[in-house]
Amino acid sequence: MSNQLVVDSLQRRMKAMHSLYHDATSTMTVEQVNHFEREGVVPIAFCLFHIVNMIDASFMLMTGAMPIWNDDWASRVQMSINDHGKHRTVDEMVNQRIGNYPEFIAYMNEVFTRTEKWLETLDPAELDRVVIPRPFPPQIASTYSARVAGEAGVTLLDATECWIYQHGLRHMGEIEHARGLVGLQGMTS
Repeated sequence: MSNQLVVDSLQRRMKAMHSLYHDATSTMTVEQVNHFEREGVVPIAFCLFHIVNMIDASFMLMTGAMPIWNDDWASRVQMSINDHGKHRTVDEMVNQRIGNYPEFIAYMNEVFTRTEKWLETLDPAELDRVVIPRPFPPQIASTYSARVAGEAGVTLLDATECWIYQHGLRHMGEIEHARGLVGLQGMTS
């Protein structure tokens, strides 16, 4: 398969995945998003902020672009824990809550729009570029993307697939399950 076909596929899949998040966030209230089920179960707020903030942060490694998230966004969105939680425990992140849901959605939309615009202009040859060479630092060595990586390391294609697309679908699955806990239906069949 040519890199151009891969880019085309990524563009379509990313838009489809983003549409699931748009549908999910437009059909949930902040109370449902922040619902505390029980100890050991993170709220939907964790999944939403975690994936959007991780995609935002990943752009630095992937493209060199600075994250959108900054002190201004933090004061507007008002997360109870101003951290995506990748290196925190479930016990810590079970307390994650979104303070201003419309502002969170605005942040999510900005991150998703930037991702889609980047894919629209991506040179297909860039997919082969190594963004994290081997040997991997400890924070990368234990990740799914390290398992996927080839001999040279994590390529831009690996990063896009693992850090954005596959990671995004994983959290959408968690959100779909959690929607049932707050009396809503899933997003897909």
